[in-house]
Amino acid sequence: YEKLSADKTALGILLEYSAEAQEQDVSSVVLQSGNSTNPSKVVLGCVGAGNYAARTLIPAFRQASARLHTLVSAGGVSGAVEGNKAGFEITSTDVANVLASDVINSIVIATRHDTHADLVVDSLKAVKHVFVEKPLCLNLEDLGRVEKMYEECNQLLMVGFNRRFAPHVVKIKQLLKSSPEPHSFVMTVNAGAIANDHWTQDKELGGGRLIGEACHFVDLLRFLADSTITAFDLTEMASENDDTATISLKFDNGSIGTVHYFANGNKGFPKERLEIFSGGKILQLDNFKKLKGYGWAGFKSMNLMRQDKGQNACVKAFVHAIEEGKLSPIPFGEIVEVSRVCIELVSRKSHGEV
Repeated sequence: YEKLSADKTALGILLEYSAEAQEQDVSSVVLQSGNSTNPSKVVLGCVGAGNYAARTLIPAFRQASARLHTLVSAGGVSGAVEGNKAGFEITSTDVANVLASDVINSIVIATRHDTHADLVVDSLKAVKHVFVEKPLCLNLEDLGRVEKMYEECNQLLMVGFNRRFAPHVVKIKQLLKSSPEPHSFVMTVNAGAIANDHWTQDKELGGGRLIGEACHFVDLLRFLADSTITAFDLTEMASENDDTATISLKFDNGSIGTVHYFANGNKGFPKERLEIFSGGKILQLDNFKKLKGYGWAGFKSMNLMRQDKGQNACVKAFVHAIEEGKLSPIPFGEIVEVSRVCIELVSRKSHGEV
C-alpha cells in the first residue's frame, strides 16, 4: 500500500512467493479468537457455515458450553469470518483433517442435504458423535448405509428434530400421559412458496420439501403419539414442485395424525399450528408461542413472550448426553423410522403408487 501511495505511476504490484511457501498447507487457519482452555468434554468440528448454522446451531452449541474447535466451510473467507465471530479455534476447508483429529470428538453437519449421508457415515467411521441437521438422508440405500455404520460403532447419532424439545411440546407430552385414549393430531404448516430453482426443490440435491422439511412434523407426531407408525399415505395438490400435500399417519396404539404441508398460503397466517383431540379434550398450539387447553383439569394455557421451537434445548440435550455418557436423546430407531416413512412416501408417489 505504501508503494501504491508513493508511486503515482504504479498500476499494480506483482507478489511472488517462494516454492517453499507455495507447498505449505493453507487448508486450515488458526483463529486468534479460539478458546483452547474450554474444558468441555464435547469438542466440536462443525461442517457447514450457512445461515442456519451461523445464526442458530453454532450459537446453540456455544450456549451449551461445547468447545468450538474447527469450523469447516467450502468458502475459506466466509469460514474465517464466521469462525472468528463464533469463537472457533480453527477454520478449515478440509473435512478429512477434522475427521482425523484426535482432539475433536463430535461432528455437527449443516451442509446441503445430498451430502448428509456420506458425512454421517464418514464421521461415525472416524469414531465421532454426530449431530446432523435434517434430513438424515435422501434415499433408502443411504439410510441402509447409515444404519449399518451405526450398528458397527458406539457413537451418538442425532438428527436436529428440535420441535420435540420445544417447551410447549414438552408440556403437551406431559398432558397426554394423563389421557390414555388414542389421540388425533392435525398439524398445519403454512410453509410458503420457494422458487422452483432453489436447491431444496431439486430431488437430487435437496430431496424436495417433503423429505427435506416435512420430516420435522412427521417426527413431532411420532414423538407425541409415542407409538410406531404402522401406515402412511400422501395426497398432493397439483403443483409444479409437489410441495403442497397432506400426509396421513396411523400409529400402532390407535392414534392417527395428518400433516398439512402447504406452500400456497399467505405470510400473514401463522406458520405452524398443531391441534390434538383426545378423550373429550383438546390442545391447540399456535406457532410455538401459545398453547391452549380445552377440558384439561388444571390446565388452560401456556404462553411465551418469544417463539421457541426447541433448537437450544435440542442441542443442549445432545451435548449433555455425550458429557454424561447417556444414549441419544432421540432413539435411533425413531430417527430411522421417520426417515424411512418420509422417503417411502415420496418414492411411492414417484412410482405412481399413491
